[in-house]
Amino acid sequence: MENVIKLKKGLDINLKGKATLKCTPFKLDKEYALVPDAFEGMTPKVVVREGDHVKAGDPLFVNKKFPEVGFASPVSGKVTSVLRGERRKLLSVKVEADKTQEYVDFGKGKDPSRLSADEVLQHLLKAGLFGYIRQLPYAVSAEPSTMPKAIFVSAFRDMPLASDFSFELEGNENYFSAGLAALSRMAETHVGVSDKQSLSLADMKNVEIHTFSGPCPAGNVGVQVNHISPVNKGEVVWTVDPMAVIFIGRLFVEGKVDLRKRIAIAGSEVKEPTYAEVLVGQPIKSLLEQQVDTHHHLRIINGNPLTGKPCSMDDYVGALTSEITVIPEGDDRDEFIGWIMPRFKDFSSHRSYFSWLMGKKKEYALDARIKGGERHIIMSGEYDRVLPMDIYGEYLIKAIIAGDIDKMEQLGIYEVSPEDFAVAEFVDSSKLELQRIVREGLDMLRKENA
Repeated sequence: MENVIKLKKGLDINLKGKATLKCTPFKLDKEYALVPDAFEGMTPKVVVREGDHVKAGDPLFVNKKFPEVGFASPVSGKVTSVLRGERRKLLSVKVEADKTQEYVDFGKGKDPSRLSADEVLQHLLKAGLFGYIRQLPYAVSAEPSTMPKAIFVSAFRDMPLASDFSFELEGNENYFSAGLAALSRMAETHVGVSDKQSLSLADMKNVEIHTFSGPCPAGNVGVQVNHISPVNKGEVVWTVDPMAVIFIGRLFVEGKVDLRKRIAIAGSEVKEPTYAEVLVGQPIKSLLEQQVDTHHHLRIINGNPLTGKPCSMDDYVGALTSEITVIPEGDDRDEFIGWIMPRFKDFSSHRSYFSWLMGKKKEYALDARIKGGERHIIMSGEYDRVLPMDIYGEYLIKAIIAGDIDKMEQLGIYEVSPEDFAVAEFVDSSKLELQRIVREGLDMLRKENA
């Protein structure tokens, strides 16, 4: 059964440097690293030592609270480094890749439709893929001890410069179907698609398809949950990135952990924006060294410009990263008479700049500056215009800043993820880091309810 949901609130930001639908073939790199910070809300415990040899699919670290939840190595090879930071926080586990890759055999050709919910769960735990599932509330790595009321997959991305999942899916359709079949054994599974997509979902049984129409952030899975099955206190839903669904499908079809994926290399500072087939944990340097001019002041982002994390050439592709974007930093730019200029080349969500006369199809090469410092919150309804959820965004942010847990609960914090506020953060005239504030509020609530 198909359900069409039309959203009016939101904002599409058309940035220069969108990746063309061409893909650079996969090439095995020398070293890979799995980064625990990609799995929000999880405290890692290392289960390998430097010098150990691992196969692709062997766990490198586990969730300290739930040791049965492991995180699989993307490659086979020698563990070269267990890197720690302040207070011995685990930063990454690095593996020097073998020239000929070896995989742990988890049993090829398993039909998820013939397995029970517990058998599917145990298979994901054994293969180190369960950690790719997130949960609401709290927007953290899911806990295997609590089964969800439903599972949600958003099969489209609409953030600025985000990759096109329809292109990522090409050649992986059978894995995506197998992954959805596996998820549907554990709970009712909902798949969100865009009315602008042309996905063939006819053969996907036991899942409910929902078509969304509207501007960004309609592709955010949290927005989709809010419109399909809102999360109340005491309830749990799981959310799964569509590429992680393909990882799960490969496990059941091929019997091995294969973490290859297509990601977009995009942004106004990239010479030839395109796609690349990579493995989770691949060095970013190998993807960008021929694509950017390192003499310029650049902001390299592990993700899209609104929700990604700033990184450097020495970092690695995140477990849930679907694009690497590069935009100007902007700190070396001098503007003649500043804000007084008519600004035909800058984007504004209002009509503050004359660029609104150029139409919606104009592409903008924006930089990383926020153009102003923090100010008092102005209750102007700015968030409500771009937040297509049934919550009062400005009041929720104020409750989080005040640390008022009762109000946070009443205002719907159980339903939100930090990325749901990404567009609101972009338009916020108070220049507040809304995603960081929401993350702190969710962590506060999680600690209080532990």
